[in-house]
Amino acid sequence: MQDIIERIRSARGPLVIRAGGSKDWYGESISGAVLDVSANRGIVSYEPGELVLTAKCGTPLAEIEALLDAHGQMLGFEPPHFGPASTLGGTLACGFSGPRRPYAGSARDFVLGMEILDGNGQHLRFGGQVIKNVAGYDVSRLMVGALGTLGVLLQASLKVLPRPQAELTLQFECGEDEAIRRTNEWAGKPLPLSATAWLSGMLSVRLSGAQSAVAAAHRKLGGEIYAHGEEFWSGLRNHGAAFFRDGAPLWRLSLPSITPPLALPGKQLITWGGAERWLRSDASAAEIRARAMAHGGHATLFSGDKTAGVFPPLSPALMKYHRRLRQQFDPRGILNPGRMYP
Repeated sequence: MQDIIERIRSARGPLVIRAGGSKDWYGESISGAVLDVSANRGIVSYEPGELVLTAKCGTPLAEIEALLDAHGQMLGFEPPHFGPASTLGGTLACGFSGPRRPYAGSARDFVLGMEILDGNGQHLRFGGQVIKNVAGYDVSRLMVGALGTLGVLLQASLKVLPRPQAELTLQFECGEDEAIRRTNEWAGKPLPLSATAWLSGMLSVRLSGAQSAVAAAHRKLGGEIYAHGEEFWSGLRNHGAAFFRDGAPLWRLSLPSITPPLALPGKQLITWGGAERWLRSDASAAEIRARAMAHGGHATLFSGDKTAGVFPPLSPALMKYHRRLRQQFDPRGILNPGRMYP
């Protein structure tokens, strides 16, 4: 860690923070000297009985998940990997969560504590390693999704969950309207939902929990059992499905789950019970963002021409707080500058 501290303190220009590099494509394009943090890796502590794991942020996700799986546990927010080099730090910095997010919680919800280096090379600790310890909790969560612009993530303590006893994927042929209606209706009932996805007239629903609960839910919902459910959800989680290989720009829209069909040109994949809508479209950024805003949501560009900006523009009031936070954590403006906003 000392070498990272020295690099930060001696920096005279922008530093591009990188561990596995599997998410370099995400966010605005930046340039600068690479600050390699991949050597900061390893499991610090793991208490299966307490459902808490602490790891250095350069630790590969695959290593963490293998350890948890050996004890019948998992990362509840089901993070996407986007390649074998994916690390814990990159996942938290991007704030990515997978198909289970609306039913188990987001990456931010599972963070108990964090250690970082700020833009002056100071070693800061926030939160703790137990679920009931809330000291500095919000500051730890603030780092999730900040893309390294507030500090170099060194170590994180996470709440983990037991793996469900049984999982089953059901499929239903229906239109977009009907899929949105059904998933919102089912979300209000005591059903063991853990993922939903609608694409090209097919609604897929994953049930997770005790064997008896999954079987009872299947009898209530009906639908056809999909034998390749695990492969299907993995393809969505890691963007390996055919939908994500289309050539048109890829947008991620975050919306109230009950939002009706958006009638935007292109192809849509609806996940998170209607709250997350992936759009492959050549429509203008202005049109897509205006449609999302009209429904109380926002749109982020995942791939395509970044001229119009990757992230939705902030209001003057929010931008003021954004700048103040940057000033507090990185007064010299050297950590991933411009990765979120120019």
